[in-house]
Amino acid sequence: MILFIWLAAAASALTFCVHTFVGGPRVAGPLLADRSLPFAAKWLGYYCWHVTTVMLAFFTGAFVWLAIHPDIPSLVFLCALSGALSILSATVTRRAGISPWRFPSTSLFAAIAVLSALALQM
Repeated sequence: MILFIWLAAAASALTFCVHTFVGGPRVAGPLLADRSLPFAAKWLGYYCWHVTTVMLAFFTGAFVWLAIHPDIPSLVFLCALSGALSILSATVTRRAGISPWRFPSTSLFAAIAVLSALALQM
């Protein structure tokens, strides 16, 4: 159980790094540079970007905490949330006509969900 929680923590940290250091310059930067978006839409999108950044940092910390202080209800919550976020990513990309695997969020949140689900099986 604990090994899979540590692996979920590592996957969360990787997702945070990909989001922040790869996605930031490729998504947040161009979003702010876009002059065609309505002012409120641009800044709400930027805010949402950073909500995800903060959430991913908390995901990482939560899994580290759970590896040291196991708690099944919290693990179930994080597993369900990461699974839901993977499904949301796939749904949004499909609606846009993009392959779900083109957005790293689909596979990275799925990995977190699978690893935390495996921890629940132990």
